[in-house]
Amino acid sequence: MKVSKKTVLIFTLVCLFLLGLAVPSYSWTRKNVQKIEKFYNSKLSPIIMIPGSSATENRFDGLVTKLNQDRQGTKHSLLKVKVWNDGRITYSGSIDAKDNEPIIVIGFENNKDGYSNIKKQAKMVNQAFEALQSKYNFNNFKGLGHSNGGLIYTAFIENYLGDYDVDLKTLMTIGTPYNFTETNIKNKSEMLADFIKAREAIPTTLHMYSVAGTITYDSDELVPDASVSAGKYIYQNQAETYTEITVTGEDAQHSDLPTNDEVVALIKQHLESQDNPGRREQKNPN
Repeated sequence: MKVSKKTVLIFTLVCLFLLGLAVPSYSWTRKNVQKIEKFYNSKLSPIIMIPGSSATENRFDGLVTKLNQDRQGTKHSLLKVKVWNDGRITYSGSIDAKDNEPIIVIGFENNKDGYSNIKKQAKMVNQAFEALQSKYNFNNFKGLGHSNGGLIYTAFIENYLGDYDVDLKTLMTIGTPYNFTETNIKNKSEMLADFIKAREAIPTTLHMYSVAGTITYDSDELVPDASVSAGKYIYQNQAETYTEITVTGEDAQHSDLPTNDEVVALIKQHLESQDNPGRREQKNPN
């Protein structure tokens, strides 16, 4: 059978067209497979910290120093992230190539108090988290929030975390006013009511620790103990575990809590990886 030149030309063009589709498709598939493999094989498990109102990305410098003081093996490297009101994200510090448990602190240009700002800050956390997860490909992390940082974390968890295939293993909030300054749980703030309403978005695998400080038996001189305890209406019976811990003493004042020796010991026990080479056994401070 004689094949016309036109048929041969059409056949050749079709083959070239299909080949043109196949090459980039193969390249795209290979890149995505490699990205997925990198994600699931990642050993990186950062501790991501969020400061409270009026505080900056430098808020946890003293805490990081204390965590690294007697840490055996690889020290925590420190990466500070700042989210600006115009959407820019800036970075200072770095993550050491050998460090599988770096500390990342997310701060904000808008670090004001109030529920409306907390919702904006949670959105800013999402911006930073998306950029960080895309760059470092971690598949799990631990969280720590001081004061309103715990409220920002809660808003982020309930509204944004579910968009990621990333496991929040443990969350610790310190001196977090889940009901602002209210001491009577019958008087729920709008924020607390919203948190309780959306609590089903909280991962059922989460281990949650809520730490309160007491100077005057019922507060840390700023946040009422009853407001910290209101966190149980959000997390208890939704997270896998929920634990309330109270620290006392002269360093249990609200602003001192992140560097309180008992709190530092709790962070080492519950947030730091137990697999760090040469890690010393941490004693329970309670």
